[in-house]
Amino acid sequence: MGNTGGRARIVVAVVGVVVVAAYAALLAVNALVLDPLGAVPGRSLEQIYARVDVGNDVAQDVVGVLVVAGIGVGLALTAAVVGLASRLPTTTIAVLHLGILAAGALATFQSGFWLGMDVADSWPTDGAAHTIWSGVLYLTSTAALIAIPVVLVGTAVRTRTRTRNTQRRRQLAAE
Repeated sequence: MGNTGGRARIVVAVVGVVVVAAYAALLAVNALVLDPLGAVPGRSLEQIYARVDVGNDVAQDVVGVLVVAGIGVGLALTAAVVGLASRLPTTTIAVLHLGILAAGALATFQSGFWLGMDVADSWPTDGAAHTIWSGVLYLTSTAALIAIPVVLVGTAVRTRTRTRNTQRRRQLAAE
């Protein structure tokens, strides 16, 4: 099921970690900076946080978002290290990282709640997403979810084709 050697595995593992880290960074920046600014236009982030902090705990919201983002990066690093150390096939390492990206939709939803709902409670706004970036994260997760069976089926087809070609060569050589 895919390449088990060399550079391709390393490249896929490193790219997987980088993509998940970028996703986590965008998740955190969106939840903690961009969305609050979009929810309360004309106010600084400091003003928004100060008003939210009157009735809620902004620090707790920030920690929650950062922990969720950190979990994603930790999972990606674990998948890369275990995948490389165990000599898992390249496609398996790729699918592990795609699965983490797909699960990022749940993290995006959750991270939007903490500060987003506190902003909605403190300002005359709703708790919905106020920037396009949540949509970008959800679309990325959806694309990753769709890519998982595509990668697996593509790998199965290539493997089957290689097996048939090898069998034909052996038959021709035996004749």
